[in-house]
Amino acid sequence: MNLVTGSDFHALFAEFKRSAFRLEGRDRYYAPDERERLRKFLAGEGYDVASRLAAPWWQMIRDATAGGKRVQRVRVVTEPLGDYSRYALAGARINIDGGEDIRYMGRDRAVSLGLPEHDFWLFDERLVAWLHFDDEDALLGAELVEDPDIVEQHMQWQVTAWQHATPYDDYIR
Repeated sequence: MNLVTGSDFHALFAEFKRSAFRLEGRDRYYAPDERERLRKFLAGEGYDVASRLAAPWWQMIRDATAGGKRVQRVRVVTEPLGDYSRYALAGARINIDGGEDIRYMGRDRAVSLGLPEHDFWLFDERLVAWLHFDDEDALLGAELVEDPDIVEQHMQWQVTAWQHATPYDDYIR
């Protein structure tokens, strides 16, 4: 299996034309650039908004959505929320303000709906980036899949997840 990483992975976000959808199903992720923000958040120091606004990811999403592209995400979470999920929920408003539409779904509901356990991005209803992680929750890379049957299955999961997920503002209430 050939995994796309680094700048090749990030190029997917510059290249999509209409839509990017993420199904995010892990309870925790390890990204070195988040380490200090997460530590501060868990220590009760709040969420470091300034460093997030300076992050290339935020600017990339903002540029994409300002250009008329749609970026959506459904986060499948175990309830009650664990440390990382609480941190991600606190930071979601920044992504939303940048143009991303984020919704939430409890894990039990996702299982009952038959959603997959793997994380993926679906670009323009034509390309699946199946995300692979190591045992420490760090992203190893994305397996790119254009097989029409696999893309169609992921499109069905996208529709199901989106229809049954709760918008961020409703979820935080």
